[in-house]
Amino acid sequence: MLYTRRDLGRLAAVALPVAMQLNAKPNSKFGGVQVGAISYSFREMPDGNNAGTILPHMLELGLSGIEMMNGPAEAWAGAPTPAGRGPGGGRGRGPATAEQIAERQRAGQALKAWRLGISMGKYKELRKLYNDAGVNIYAFKLGLSKEMSDEEYDYAFNVADALGANHITMELPEDGTLTKRVGEFAAKRKIYVGYHAHTQATPALWDEALAQSKYNAINLDLGHYTAGTNASPLEFMKKNHARIVSLHMKDRKYEKNGGDNLPWGQGQTPIAEALQLMKKEKYTFPASIELEYRIPEGSTVMAEMAKCVDYCKRALA
Repeated sequence: MLYTRRDLGRLAAVALPVAMQLNAKPNSKFGGVQVGAISYSFREMPDGNNAGTILPHMLELGLSGIEMMNGPAEAWAGAPTPAGRGPGGGRGRGPATAEQIAERQRAGQALKAWRLGISMGKYKELRKLYNDAGVNIYAFKLGLSKEMSDEEYDYAFNVADALGANHITMELPEDGTLTKRVGEFAAKRKIYVGYHAHTQATPALWDEALAQSKYNAINLDLGHYTAGTNASPLEFMKKNHARIVSLHMKDRKYEKNGGDNLPWGQGQTPIAEALQLMKKEKYTFPASIELEYRIPEGSTVMAEMAKCVDYCKRALA
């Protein structure tokens, strides 16, 4: 029998190792703080770009919460895969040729048509698969743009709802008219949108978006904030905790010191202190491990992820 990519993803997720199935469901709420991972952390693994095949890795790590990016979720649901690109959406390097640009435009139209035609039942199945295994999908990441139609916006919020996520994450745009539009959709659907920033982060960067809608919120990346501001994010967390819907955890140096993304404990990002602050103040938003540093020679993605999980456990003990 021949299996489609979607079938393989489902089979890999359902046919978990017997020993793993016999274990208790994972619980990565340490000291009252929900620790999880963003699916991007598994991107370098051969099977790390499909939500179905990511699930066993989450269970092996004992993680009970995830921020699911659109690539793995849509790959599991059967989205068309553009030519020359894997299910995770990887692209080649260098300037695009005219043919590549045309292909991307065709692929974009095919993906749009697929999104507007798919039943949310597919994503409800994915939610059940994860929830039955003890993993909560607390966020769904899909970038919303000015060019996207209202129907595409509805798709994004429908998927988040079907997955059980209480917020969508996306990059923080520079255009205030876009955050206003997104915020209005978020308010209508009562699903938050957490805006993610890189090294352009400043203490006031999110102010305009937050003022536009109570459903516009912050997806705070501790490492990027530390590198971009050359300062600790702890005071920002204290001031804005009511508007933060989730964290990304990575360890970076200050930009004035090179801004390097390093194994945890080697940079200048106060990850442990941020987790301890969440524990002390009983902040309820989740903290996602985002494995973004270069994997050391002789190690693996899963070995480094396990180190990050252990780092969180020790910080919250």
